[in-house]
Amino acid sequence: MDMTFVRGIRAWLVRRSALLLLVVTTAGMVAGGVAWLAGAGRAADAAWLGTAACGLAYALWVATASFVHGRISVDVIAFLALAGAVAVGELLAAAVISVMLTSGRTLEAWADYRARHDLSALLARAPRTGRRYRDGSLEIVPLDQIAAGDLLLVAAGEVLPVDGTLVTAAAVLDESALTGEALPVEHVQGDALRSGTLNAAGPFDLRATTDAADSTYAGIVRLVSEAENAQAPFVRLADRYAMWFLPLSLAVAGVAWALGGAERAVAVLVVATPCPLILAAPVALVSGLSAAARRGIVVKNGGVLERLARCTTVLLDKTGTLTAGQPAVTAIVPAGDVPAEQVLALAASLDQASGHVLATAVVHAAAERGGRLDQPADVTERHGQGIEGTVAGHRVRLGRAEWAGVTGAPPWVRAVRRRAWLDGALTVFVAVDGEPAGALLLEDRIRPDARQTIRALRRGGITRIVLATGDRAEAAGAVGALTGVDEVLAERREQRQAAVIMTGDGINDAPALALADVGVAMGARGSTASSEAADAVLTVDHLGRLGEAAVLARRTRRIALQSVLAGMGMSLAAMAVAAAGWLPAVWGALLQEAIDVAVILNALRALRPVTAAERLTGADAALTERFRTEHQHIRADIEQLRIAADALSTNPAAGMARVRHAHALLVGEIWPHENAEEADLYPALNRLLGGADPTATMSRAHAEIAYQIARLGRLVADIGDRTPDEADLGDLRGTLYGLHAILRLHTAQEDEAYLSLGDDAEPVTQGDRP
Repeated sequence: MDMTFVRGIRAWLVRRSALLLLVVTTAGMVAGGVAWLAGAGRAADAAWLGTAACGLAYALWVATASFVHGRISVDVIAFLALAGAVAVGELLAAAVISVMLTSGRTLEAWADYRARHDLSALLARAPRTGRRYRDGSLEIVPLDQIAAGDLLLVAAGEVLPVDGTLVTAAAVLDESALTGEALPVEHVQGDALRSGTLNAAGPFDLRATTDAADSTYAGIVRLVSEAENAQAPFVRLADRYAMWFLPLSLAVAGVAWALGGAERAVAVLVVATPCPLILAAPVALVSGLSAAARRGIVVKNGGVLERLARCTTVLLDKTGTLTAGQPAVTAIVPAGDVPAEQVLALAASLDQASGHVLATAVVHAAAERGGRLDQPADVTERHGQGIEGTVAGHRVRLGRAEWAGVTGAPPWVRAVRRRAWLDGALTVFVAVDGEPAGALLLEDRIRPDARQTIRALRRGGITRIVLATGDRAEAAGAVGALTGVDEVLAERREQRQAAVIMTGDGINDAPALALADVGVAMGARGSTASSEAADAVLTVDHLGRLGEAAVLARRTRRIALQSVLAGMGMSLAAMAVAAAGWLPAVWGALLQEAIDVAVILNALRALRPVTAAERLTGADAALTERFRTEHQHIRADIEQLRIAADALSTNPAAGMARVRHAHALLVGEIWPHENAEEADLYPALNRLLGGADPTATMSRAHAEIAYQIARLGRLVADIGDRTPDEADLGDLRGTLYGLHAILRLHTAQEDEAYLSLGDDAEPVTQGDRP
């Protein structure tokens, strides 16, 4: 017989041992009952004895395994109760205990097994072969035959098989699988490239510096495996209570033996059998898992739910969680007479023939704006520089500044590069008929629901939200300001400070997810590696559900504790009655069954959705009045922004003094007021207004205000004491006028929201509105 088949059968039996025993014990108990009703007492005893034997063997096995791992399991009580019931002839009681034991284990085994997957899908992504130059020709060889020093060809769209050095002049790689960052990375000759990244442009030559086993990609796979193996196994909720419940039960049984003999001691052990412990926690946790799954949150086991209930810090990976994860055109800057829309249309038409990773974003932007796309002709693409072709009779070039004929640093180029620096954007220059026509700016845009996501996490009891990214500090800081996280970090170091939830969607996130207290993968858009390494997977593209999961986890744990404590309380009372000789073992088993039903019904409350109905308190109403009063003073500060912008047009040197004064007002007065509203007042408004985050629009305005204030601060610091040039003045005026408009509209929206609270504040007059 094939040994692989035998091993497969053995593994299947091990995974389903609890379920198989549940079927056997239930069938044995029912068969014994049918035989007893038919008057076949011996047959009934034989069936119940066989059932008890199964329960005894299983309880002994589990208790021994727990002891080997340094834990005292509640199954010790179950084993003693079963052995005692068989010894004194209470076979029906022994059969009932066996069914309860195996049913609890089956529930727990099902919850634990749902999640652990091997790394087969991750390994499947890795290339199996490589293209190697040998004696002037190419040969396809297995990956394990590639050695350091080999010269390889990496075709367009292929994954790099090993780490190496770029031999060709230039290459463009999609590194999102490793770094999680969506924007492509351009490399030049001599750069070190990592395995697992994707060639996003034309073919190039690579000089291998490692073999496959020592490559970056293989190392990440090993890290995930080691992290999962290093994580401590989940200690069952029931076993923690066994530390004191077990000696207490034995002490009461000993007293009963002294008072009334072995039968009375067995009766105590029967009602002391920790079925509420064995059943209540798994039922509550499985119910919590089901409730989470209905909301698109697949939690891998009950232990994860319990850890999630303790977490108060979330570590967010930027790309794909708070940002869209794909580059998009965010601005078109014309250089002269060619209108911005025509610049985009010509660029997109030419990019239809490009394999560059940014080409799709450019074409998509033109389609979104309803632009007409013409078929390009005579297209040539120079690797690392750009693409050239004829579109609607015009000769168009698209790519680097030098490729597009840009020389020097005219004002429009300085404006493009300054904006790219401020916003963390990529630039693509466009030339039409031999003259620079403009530039496109592309960014990994913040998701529209990012701010709402942060607020949902805070409503779920998360007190600290940290953004972790390997991106530039400026780009990461901009995302942090717009989304309202508490801190932006370049390295993940939060686990030592508090219980941490880590989120991510790239292969690079997989080791961190496996090591976090709770790792959460964005399964709707993430990599297989991150999903398999994580403890929970969001199957919907909505990180805000994580806040719901935190609330549900805490409620599930609370219900499990209630069920366990209530069941143990009732069991203790029954033990006292049994010790007094008033509760025979069979009736004790039936009473224990009734206790089981009660605690299970209570545990099933975890299936119900989380709801809450709250009203505005007196303190909230006082906050409303405070912020409405502050608005009267803030409006005067807001007008200083327009005054400063106007002054720049008449006297730039004197206007800079007003700009610095306006920035000081923003930092010292306006933003502290807006930030306090976000932290203190908006939660009260949400409770009163109801629905799904009713203040999301106003909260998003806060994010934009914070971003623009930070942007203005960088501009002021960059100009310093020098006289601003035309590019400086354009950026300053645009930022100041934009802030003025946003703040006026925002304060008016907030005033309207305050009126909805139903207090007796005076209505806002028309003169107060923008």
